[in-house]
Amino acid sequence: MKLSILMPVYNERTVVERCISLVLTAPVPENLERELVIVDDCSTDGTYAILQRLAAAFPQIHLYQHDRNRGKGAAVRTAIQKATGDFSLIQDADLEYDPSEYPRLLRPLLDGHADAVFGSRYLSGDQSRVLPFWHSMINKGLTLVSNMFCNLNLTDMETCYKVFRTDLLKSIPIRSDRFGFEPEVVMKCAKRKFRIYEVPISYHGRTYEEGKKIGWKDGIKAFAVIFKFWLIDDLYAAPYGRGVLNNLTGTPQYLSWLALKLRPYLGDKVLEIGAGIGNLSGRLMSRRMLYVAAESDPLHLHALRNRFLRTPNVAVQRIDPETPGDLAGLENCFDTVLCLNVLEHLEQPLSVLAGLSATLKPGGSIVMLVPNVPAIFGSLDRRLGHLRRYNRQMMADLVAQLGFTLESAHSFNKVAFFPWWAYSKLFRAGNIGKFVLKTFDKSVWFWRRVDPLLPWPGLTLLVVARKPGSPGSPEALHQAETVRDAR
Repeated sequence: MKLSILMPVYNERTVVERCISLVLTAPVPENLERELVIVDDCSTDGTYAILQRLAAAFPQIHLYQHDRNRGKGAAVRTAIQKATGDFSLIQDADLEYDPSEYPRLLRPLLDGHADAVFGSRYLSGDQSRVLPFWHSMINKGLTLVSNMFCNLNLTDMETCYKVFRTDLLKSIPIRSDRFGFEPEVVMKCAKRKFRIYEVPISYHGRTYEEGKKIGWKDGIKAFAVIFKFWLIDDLYAAPYGRGVLNNLTGTPQYLSWLALKLRPYLGDKVLEIGAGIGNLSGRLMSRRMLYVAAESDPLHLHALRNRFLRTPNVAVQRIDPETPGDLAGLENCFDTVLCLNVLEHLEQPLSVLAGLSATLKPGGSIVMLVPNVPAIFGSLDRRLGHLRRYNRQMMADLVAQLGFTLESAHSFNKVAFFPWWAYSKLFRAGNIGKFVLKTFDKSVWFWRRVDPLLPWPGLTLLVVARKPGSPGSPEALHQAETVRDAR
C-alpha cells in the first residue's frame, strides 16, 4: 500500500527543506510506501529552486509548479490529481504540524473504521503552542458554524492534517482556490456520509511575523464557502447520471411518498437493483427478512456499506444488471425485485429484466419505476443519462415479452409534469434548482392527496409485474429442483 503526502508550497524557503526532511523520515506503518507530491504555487522567493534540488535527490518526491499563484486550494487540487497512493494526507510546507504523528492519523484508516481522519489541535495532544486568543476563537467559531450546517461534531474543521482514502478524495470536486478548501471538503464529506474520525495532534503554530499567511479576510470567506456548499450539492467530480437523481437528499417528503407507494408490493425478501446511496433502501428495508441493496458504482457501494454497516437484515452487494454473471447464485431467492429508475438507462432493458426474473421465486413480482411520457424527453433526461422515457403500452409490451402478468401500471407525481416539460423542453435546462426542489418537497403533503384528481399524466410510471406460478405449486417445486440440480 502507498501513502501520498500532498504538500502545497508558497514562499517557504526558510523552512521547506527542514519540513521535507521530516516528512521523508517520518515513521509510517510497516509495508506502507510513501510518495511526496509537491505543488509549488508560483513561489517568488527562491523556494522552487530548493524544491528542484530536493526532487533531484529524492525519488519519492514528485514536483509540480503553477504558472501563477492560485492559492492553497488550487495547489491541493493539483496534488490530488497527481496522487497515486491508497491514502492521501495533506501536509503544509511549514513546521506547524509534526510528521511524526502520521501513524496516529493513519490508524483508523488502516483498521478499516474511517474514510477520513482529521487531526485536531483542540483535543488533548502531546503539546500545543499558546497562540493569540482571537485567532483561536475565530477557528473555533468557524468550526461551530460548519458543524451547524453539516451536522457534524468536529472540534477542528480548519486543521491542515486531513487524511483520506484517495479514491474518495479524487471523487470530490474541489472548487475553492484559497483557504476555503477546508470548509468545502468538510461539507462535502458530511453530505457524502463519510465515516470521519478525529485524533489529537500537536501544534506548533506560527505568528504572522514568522510567516503565517491565513488572515481575517479568509475567515469571512470561509463563512461564505460553508453557506455556498450547504446550498449546492456539488458532490461528485464527474456527472453520475442516475446518481444525480439519487442524490436528491433534499426531498425527504417526496421520497417518503414514493416509499409509501412501493411498500404494498414488497415481499419478505427483496432485491433492489441500482440502490444508489440508499435513500429509498433506508425507507423500504424495515420489516423485511432480507433486503439486498445492489449497486455497480464503487462510490455508491461505499455509501451503502457505510449506511447499513450495522443493519443485520440488509446486505450490500455489487451487481451490474447488464452482466449476467453477477446474478449467479441468486436464482429463485427473492419475493420482490425492485428496479427503480434503472430501465431508462439501459440499451437492452428486456435482457436485463430476463436476468432479474431468474432471481424471483415463482409468483414473485418485479416492481419497476420509470419516467413517463416519451413526448417530454429533453435536456433534463439527457443530463440524467436517460436513453428514453416510457408509457403504459411500452411497459405492457416488455412485461408480455418477459412472460409475466401485468398486475398494475399507473402514473403519479402529476404536479411535476408541466415544470419538467418547461425546464427540459422549453428552457433546455441541465438541472432543477435546489430552491424549486425544496419548495416542491414542502408541498408534497398537499400534492400527493390531489394527485389522483388531476386529469393529465404523471411524471413517473409505477409498474408491477408478476412471475407465473405460486410458491408450493408443482411448477415452483420443479423449478426449485432444476436450480438445485444445476448447482
